[in-house]
Amino acid sequence: MTWQEQKLPPDHTPVKSGRIGLLLVNLGTPAAPETGAVRRYLGEFLSDRRVIEIPQLIWQPILRGIILNTRPKKSAHAYAQVWTEDGSPLAAITKGQAAGLQARLGEEVMVDWAMRYGAPSIADRLEALFAAGCDRILFAPLYPQYCAATTATAVDAAGDWLRDKRWQPALRTLPPYHDDPVYIQALANDLERQIEALDFAPEVLLLSFHGMPKRTLELGDPYHCHCRKTARLLEAEMAESRTGASLRFVTSFQSRFGPAQWLEPATDATLEQLAKDGTRRLAIAAPGFSADCLETLEELALRGREQFVEAGGEHFAVLDCLNTGEAGMGMLGTLMRRELAGWI
Repeated sequence: MTWQEQKLPPDHTPVKSGRIGLLLVNLGTPAAPETGAVRRYLGEFLSDRRVIEIPQLIWQPILRGIILNTRPKKSAHAYAQVWTEDGSPLAAITKGQAAGLQARLGEEVMVDWAMRYGAPSIADRLEALFAAGCDRILFAPLYPQYCAATTATAVDAAGDWLRDKRWQPALRTLPPYHDDPVYIQALANDLERQIEALDFAPEVLLLSFHGMPKRTLELGDPYHCHCRKTARLLEAEMAESRTGASLRFVTSFQSRFGPAQWLEPATDATLEQLAKDGTRRLAIAAPGFSADCLETLEELALRGREQFVEAGGEHFAVLDCLNTGEAGMGMLGTLMRRELAGWI
């Protein structure tokens, strides 16, 4: 008989324990494609000291006085172009990934999902798992490439929740998987499938990763190296196939923000230069994103197309992220089972 099964004193506080939890975490999204909701979301996101590494005494007046009075309306318009009946694409897909993993892992594990910024919050979903009896939780930021501004800040939020708990659950963190053969193989298989379904044969496959200020690299953040390694391994894997062998691979970084120098080459400049240099047929993929979101559905699919075509390109396709497809879900299932070893 375990201690949980022993008869407890009448005045003992009821507790639940012995379950295993899995929390998927992604970046975040506003609650609606409206200026007010976007302003609240950006206020939280851009106030994170890991995201904006400028002294707060300097940054907050800029954020509150300028950025949050100008950027939300423009961003709300962008969100409105990709919003779905299920709401934010990023939230809907992450929710679907959690449901898919629940089906794969079965009743042994309780699977949930959260957003670093916006809702559902990391603290709320950790609390829900713990209240349901999960005293062992795998915390899984869905960022293949580690960056302090993404992975670390998610772990910080989990730590903030733990700090206030008298009874803390055991917490494991999914490590970055930028060079994991399971991830590389899933990417290669899925991209090859999508390219073969196009009505044109691309000359170039542009791999666009989210950008970061160049200063992050200089301070020792491994993100740039992780992205480059993913791109190198993916190219080598796809070169073995008929589809990949005919492609030229190019890597770039998107979503520049502010006056600081960012990682290069920039995706928008690369699209324009490729077209000017004679590339007429191009496909673009975003291997650093586990789910399609504003940066892929609006920045790449809409604005990226305009940039490429206006510079002389003719055929352009944005390939889906792994999302809830079979290749991506199979990869996530393998990674999660590996990290849950010894618990299940």
